[in-house]
Amino acid sequence: MGWEYRKSLKFGPFRLNLSRRGVGHSWGNRAFRVTKAANGRRTLSVNLPGGFHWRKTLSGSR
Repeated sequence: MGWEYRKSLKFGPFRLNLSRRGVGHSWGNRAFRVTKAANGRRTLSVNLPGGFHWRKTLSGSR
């Protein structure tokens, strides 16, 4: 098992994610977030109170 590197920097509702695989970013808050991963995958996430959540891959690799 190898070492991994991951760092997340927050700028208000914008988050920059740095990892060994590349740079990704996301925008939103706890309830609603749009993410673009380092591999190009775009994801829409909706989180509701009580542990309910919904996630949809919009484009990119799975």
